[in-house]
Amino acid sequence: MIAPRIALRGDLLDFVAAPARADRDSPAVRWRPDHWLLVEGTRIVGAQAVAPDVTWRRVDHAGKLILPGFVDTHVHSPQLDVIGSWGAQLLDWLRDYTFPAEARLADPPVARQVSQFFLDALLAHGTTSAVVFPTVHKASADALFAAAQQRGMRLVTGKVLMDRHAPPGLSDDVEGAEADCLELIERWHGQGRLAYALTPRFAPTSSEAQLAMAGRLLASRDGLYMQTHVAENRDEVRWVAELFPKARSYLDVYERFGLLNARAVLAHGIWLDDADRALLRERGAQIAHSPSSNLFLGSGLFGWAAAEDAGVHISLASDVGGGTSLSMQRTMADAYKVQAMAGTRLSAWALLHAATRGAATALGLGHEIGSLEGGASADLCIWDWATSPVAKRRQQVARDLHEKIFAWITLGDERDLIESWVAGERRYRRADAR
Repeated sequence: MIAPRIALRGDLLDFVAAPARADRDSPAVRWRPDHWLLVEGTRIVGAQAVAPDVTWRRVDHAGKLILPGFVDTHVHSPQLDVIGSWGAQLLDWLRDYTFPAEARLADPPVARQVSQFFLDALLAHGTTSAVVFPTVHKASADALFAAAQQRGMRLVTGKVLMDRHAPPGLSDDVEGAEADCLELIERWHGQGRLAYALTPRFAPTSSEAQLAMAGRLLASRDGLYMQTHVAENRDEVRWVAELFPKARSYLDVYERFGLLNARAVLAHGIWLDDADRALLRERGAQIAHSPSSNLFLGSGLFGWAAAEDAGVHISLASDVGGGTSLSMQRTMADAYKVQAMAGTRLSAWALLHAATRGAATALGLGHEIGSLEGGASADLCIWDWATSPVAKRRQQVARDLHEKIFAWITLGDERDLIESWVAGERRYRRADAR
């Protein structure tokens, strides 16, 4: 069978390297206005300024922005039902909103419906790859993997581990959790574009025995990931210190159980110190910065400059439902505001890179996602530069490319999205798109 050959015309923007955080004129930016992106089968094979020959199906989006699909490195699939809930900090949020919402996914039909809705919502926001928390139920992970496979998406997920300090319907045990993980790993890990993540929710909800089990499994098979939360909230940090008195810090809990490596994705990381950041650099782990959630739950301001200067990988995450939108544009805008409050000014390039190639590289997937490089998977999105009258006016008077992109980030959202493509197939199209 001959692979389909599709040429997409538009303004191509991606990165060839990591930009400096405050550099507006970064050589890391690859800008190819009015080019044709060539897609053969599931892969990008190149780009050119002139129209390709008639053997290519031409899709003309002249004047539109073509970007790699966003990579959301920390988001909760069952929490769309509690997004935007009022009046809680982290531990109250879990008790009052998160746990009741997650309990519903014990029912496999509900897990399937939630998973399908969630992934379609990601695609409708321009996110084509994600690192996702389902629930403690094996059925929720099964449903999420199956829905991602149907859509051809790059997804990292795994059943949540919680054997203490959780409601009965959301608690597992070490032996049962290990059996579930092994079965899910065998069924899904490495199948197509899927990867399994050992997923302790956070240190307080896993016993030492369960964390040790997760560490053993993580080391048992190549390519497994680990995802969890760390140092999000000061009350949480104090609780961890009480539960694990021998650990030097919250992060050290995970280190003691062999859970820190180059495939470890740790959400938040607000209340870390220099020793923690040095450990993250040494292990190659990343912090999934979740600015919208941090602001909404009043958790604190992440120190981007301190982490980056220490050599820590930083990616961006919506963290829905503590985060208030799946839009990575809104997430980038919130990240800018958080860092401004902390005295750091991030360029549009630093923000966009952390949601595309930077996230992909931190996940060890830079060869596959996060760029418009030849050979990469054709995961891409086509955007309007602006849709609202104010945003259109701002684009008209922008003085340079950085100003245009920064305005697109801060004034835009998912309503600017025209199409999302995954592995060379269009998976989302705006209702009014021609």
